[in-house]
Amino acid sequence: MTEYDYIVIGAGSAGCVVANRLTEDGETTVLLLEAGKEDTKPEIQIPLESPNLPGSEVDWGYFSEPEPYLNNRKIFCPRGKVLGGSSSINSMIYIRGNHHDYDHWQSLGNPGWSYQDVLPYFKKSENQQRGADAYHGVDGELSVTDIQAPTVASQRFVEAAVAIGYNHNPDFNGIQQSGAGLYQLTVKDGFRHSAAAAFLIPILKRPNLTITTGALVRRLLFEGTRTVGVEYMHQGTLHQVRVNFEVILSAGAFDSPKLLMQSGIGNAEHLQKLGIPIVVDLPGVGQNLQDHSLVPVAHQIITSPVAHEVIAGLDPAITSNGNAEAGLFLHTEGNLDATPDLQFFFGSILWISPGKTLSGFGFTVTVSLTHPQNIGSVSLPSPDPKNPPIIRMNFLQSQSDVQKLVAGIKIMRKLFHTSAFDQFRGEEISPGAEVISDQALSSYIREFCVTGYHPVGTCKMGTDPMAVVSPELRVHGVEGLRVVDASIMPTLIGGNTNAPTIMIGEKGADLIKAAGRVRQQVASAMGN
Repeated sequence: MTEYDYIVIGAGSAGCVVANRLTEDGETTVLLLEAGKEDTKPEIQIPLESPNLPGSEVDWGYFSEPEPYLNNRKIFCPRGKVLGGSSSINSMIYIRGNHHDYDHWQSLGNPGWSYQDVLPYFKKSENQQRGADAYHGVDGELSVTDIQAPTVASQRFVEAAVAIGYNHNPDFNGIQQSGAGLYQLTVKDGFRHSAAAAFLIPILKRPNLTITTGALVRRLLFEGTRTVGVEYMHQGTLHQVRVNFEVILSAGAFDSPKLLMQSGIGNAEHLQKLGIPIVVDLPGVGQNLQDHSLVPVAHQIITSPVAHEVIAGLDPAITSNGNAEAGLFLHTEGNLDATPDLQFFFGSILWISPGKTLSGFGFTVTVSLTHPQNIGSVSLPSPDPKNPPIIRMNFLQSQSDVQKLVAGIKIMRKLFHTSAFDQFRGEEISPGAEVISDQALSSYIREFCVTGYHPVGTCKMGTDPMAVVSPELRVHGVEGLRVVDASIMPTLIGGNTNAPTIMIGEKGADLIKAAGRVRQQVASAMGN
């Protein structure tokens, strides 16, 4: 049976980083297993095509169960099924979250995860176009750039936010998060710079790295509670490979808990009902699912010289992410010292729900809760690895979340009716000018609320009874197994999750390397 020092499951935002860092040592062998294909689909590389990737062959295309607080609608939950994972299908926005998010993680019993602890890992990955400073690095593999030619409408959005009292913030990832500004993107030379492009493509010739795509992992292999290998299907053939040191699970917030449960790690009662032999009774597996929810406010553009200038800004030859260019972070009660509870995404596109655009030109802002109160779950429908997981988001379980989204819509209506938008502001398409009362807005929100595509938390880090991994990312109750991806977040960060997931990959790789050094020291001492 083939053996590797490490097996990494999932070539997404974290898995690509882990594979890169572990193979820096030429003596360390790594097998990277990815269920999707290589990232050769041309649209992946073209930023303007990003809205067309969810629902395509490079997406798992998951849906939630009927959501009880969203009129029993099933929510589309895209996840990348390709090298680079969701970093190959996302909108490329580079946001780290708020400083307080990581300090909160540490306060929950996770030493080493404060903002000051994780900042060096953000900087390590980053090649910041603007140069190095206290918050940014330039020696990393991941290109972080300004939008090359933002539309006039995006610039007007920032002007309008300032006009109604919010500060201009040129760097959401710097000293503070609050305020309005233009987003930075993970783009290089006009093309998407996914985790695969940044961390895998440059190292394909490393002889100690083996990458297998189209590999559906069926289960982890154990001897007692020691992880000894992986079983996967590839091109119709069942394979088993052994691991010398550790298996690293980086399959994401839906598939990492799914694979743990398939392998006998999870709530014993749930697994017994499915006939899955129990390795460890770990009830937190698949629990604590958190995600951002958002709703759109969309306007058509009237015919005018300025409107034509906005339209010209949609030229696909420019560097655009095809979605949001400008943003705003704020606290709904106007508390400048408080952590923002809303994030806004503005772009020169008419959008009302995933996959649905309207004819003509326009602009849309989506209102997103940074720290929603909903807690969902991931579970198994059956032991068959080919079946998708059961996903329950529980969006808008809390009425206070609805109230914050109502407040966000009202703020955007105020912003769009400033003089900055007078020359091209047309009819409000969504929610629509007739939707005025709080009750009507609440009904609209429950009908049109969708995911922000940022699921986390289902293998949460901590030491409490519902924690799945330790602060060193080791799965509780077993040896030789870690989870290194967004599922380890104990709480959702306030912002897009791709950059934090890459950071988790960087820190996770260092934790694995540190354990390897200890192992070598012990072996050397025993040899002496």
